Amino acid sequence: MTKQFIFNVKPKIISEIDLNFRPPVLANRQFLDAVNKTKTPVLVRISIERMHKESSTYETFVFPDYEDQFDANCYYIERLVKSLLWIKGGWKITFGGPKNLGEYLQKIYTKTGLRQFDVNFMSRIYEKKFVVEIVEPNSVKLTDEISKPIGRHLDGYRIGFDAGGSDRKVSAVVNGVAIYSEEVIWHPKLQSDPMYHYDGILSSIKSAASKMPRVDGIGVSAAGVYIENKVMAASLFIKVPQDQFDAHIKNIFLKIAKDLGDIPIEVANDGDVTALAGAMSLDQNKVLGIAMGTSQAAGYVDQYGNITGWLNELAFVPVDYNPEASVDEWSLDYGCGVQYFSQDAAIRLATKVGIELNEKLSPAEKLAEIQNLLAQNDQKAGLIFDTIGIYLGYAIAYYAEFYDINQLLILGRVTSKQAGQKIIDNANLVLETEFKDLAKKIKLSLPDEKNKRVGQSIAAASLPAILKR
Repeated sequence: MTKQFIFNVKPKIISEIDLNFRPPVLANRQFLDAVNKTKTPVLVRISIERMHKESSTYETFVFPDYEDQFDANCYYIERLVKSLLWIKGGWKITFGGPKNLGEYLQKIYTKTGLRQFDVNFMSRIYEKKFVVEIVEPNSVKLTDEISKPIGRHLDGYRIGFDAGGSDRKVSAVVNGVAIYSEEVIWHPKLQSDPMYHYDGILSSIKSAASKMPRVDGIGVSAAGVYIENKVMAASLFIKVPQDQFDAHIKNIFLKIAKDLGDIPIEVANDGDVTALAGAMSLDQNKVLGIAMGTSQAAGYVDQYGNITGWLNELAFVPVDYNPEASVDEWSLDYGCGVQYFSQDAAIRLATKVGIELNEKLSPAEKLAEIQNLLAQNDQKAGLIFDTIGIYLGYAIAYYAEFYDINQLLILGRVTSKQAGQKIIDNANLVLETEFKDLAKKIKLSLPDEKNKRVGQSIAAASLPAILKR
């Protein structure tokens, strides 16, 4: 009888506070090495279709049936499809491979199946019924997608607004120069009243508008999924009932622009704006931006300096195959990025190293306490950010399976003060130890302290093209 394949490869760089961390990139390589040693590896092609019939196709291999590795095949394909869905985004999976694997995906990707969160989320944002279709590998169409220019407009009087989970930032920008910036604490994830969100956003935009003789355009950077400037899904509004969301939140930014006098507005995911900010400041393309804050946001600028139209929701992409890994309270899946690259990650690790935090503090305040300890050279606090850096190094190697990356920019409140450099140093250590080719290719960087705090809103200001007067 064939020995069952086990996904359990150990990393060379291990944090002493997470000895059971199992990076997907190592596990998948181990799996594919074993598959390729068989006489007849089985080809699999997976296509993810999203808006306007654009699709992304990924090719891989699995064990043939005679190897009796169905469970291993299922695990590998399930984690891979999960990653593809949340990186590329889409409402339809076309699976070209063994029928029994395709049927497994059909079973778990239903409204009541194991991946019901993914099904319901994708159905809602793309406004189509989620589908898994099984075909022969050669019937799967090749990647069909077109990247689109974004931002980089610096003319005129502009407002850039960045909606975070703990604070909202706004900048008044004149011909590419920020003349005013403001940061206001708020708690959108705790509020069910749509007017709380509307009034808060409008207040910030009006504050920036008051610093200029006119407003030519408004650019918005916000966590979530935005299609044609509409809010399709966002954790910022998680407490708003669905009927109120549909009535008042879905078109909230369009309404604000209209109420201010039909001002041109462009809304983008904060991850894409992060990548745009990096591409603009570094004068580089192939930039993956990762913002570590209330959650994990990400965005990508391709070789042409464009955005891809991908979902880039790395918060839900697996970064740990340890079956005992932390579970995300929203998707109910384990080992996903949100639990590794956010303020919740730092708080979770603080518990592991024995740092006691006042439960009355908000998550942002708890993170600040941990970073204050780091500033005092507290070794336990140092271990927390070393560990996040180790996580990041292995995650980068996994992300590089899907993105062509030359520059990786990290920012967000988790990277504030000395924490950011510790994260980068440990991520680089992982790359140099395990992934030497990537270490030579990918440069990790932080924005300066000013841009960490307001750079997002300044880059957002460049999003809309404005009407010439």
